[in-house]
Amino acid sequence: MSTTVTKAAPSRHRTFIWIGYALSVIFLVWVLYDFHVKRALEHLANISWRWVALAIVFDVLSYVAQSVRWKLLLTPFGHVRIRDSVRAVFTGLFANLVFPLRPGEVLRAYLLSNSEDIGFVTVLGSVGVERLIDLVVITAALAVISPFVPQHTRFPHAVDALTIATLAILGIFVGLILYIEFRFSGDPRLMTGGRRVPGKLMSALIGLHAMGTSPSFYPAVFASLLLPFFQLMALWALIKSFALGLPFLAAVVVLLVINLGVSLPNAPANVGAYQFFCVLGLSIFNVEKTTATGFSIFAFLMLTIPFLFLGFYALVRSGLSLRSMREQVTRLPNEARARRP
Repeated sequence: MSTTVTKAAPSRHRTFIWIGYALSVIFLVWVLYDFHVKRALEHLANISWRWVALAIVFDVLSYVAQSVRWKLLLTPFGHVRIRDSVRAVFTGLFANLVFPLRPGEVLRAYLLSNSEDIGFVTVLGSVGVERLIDLVVITAALAVISPFVPQHTRFPHAVDALTIATLAILGIFVGLILYIEFRFSGDPRLMTGGRRVPGKLMSALIGLHAMGTSPSFYPAVFASLLLPFFQLMALWALIKSFALGLPFLAAVVVLLVINLGVSLPNAPANVGAYQFFCVLGLSIFNVEKTTATGFSIFAFLMLTIPFLFLGFYALVRSGLSLRSMREQVTRLPNEARARRP
């Protein structure tokens, strides 16, 4: 049975990779259709590079905020050094830039698990909690700005659907924590009732309860607000550098659309998906398609190139080479699935 699963996993992995690349190509074809290079170059000639530099600084700060949040979430399990958290986050980011399907999320969990001697399943579970917090923050932000967005679009309907889905997931998360807290005095091990709960599930339940009830959870939520704030300021600075003449609200909407669009694993560095959802977000404010396409490509490059260097530096400092990182990226997803009690 285990051999069959092992053989099937790489096959599914390759299928997802090809789907990601196919979507990337479709997105790029749509974005570049009717793209006027000459008009785009005219915009580039008038770029304000001071705003671009400020955007890069804000974007770097957003990942530092993510590292601080991760450290706070893992506080119940040990003293995580911010240096190791930052290094793992930037190494994972580098892996996401060069490999499809965002394997950096698993890689950074592996690196921090090794450096801080915390269980791999626990650290990986904290990454899932991060994604849940991000989803709640994005949904809340969308609900707040929805009344100010042009109503001729389908934006309000999409917000309503996302809000319902988020509330359902959040309800399960909170309900499970409260159930463990009151029914079993905060100890998931008392849930067994004489039956053996799988070790992987037990680790997830213990980790979920510990993170959700720890005093450090609330500072982690605050850090989660800093993350999109810095991302927003980075995008706003790029909009100013490109002289698009859009209000600050437009930057908020475009960022939220981009973050939702690239939330699912796809091609390396979200190529295609980033441009598609950036243009889609700008179209809400009637930005002409060639201008929107030019900005999406420019913003992508300005927010990606610096992290190729920062991420590579973090990779080297983590004791990995490009070859060893590739081996880890290939091995870890299967290992994470295969870990059993």
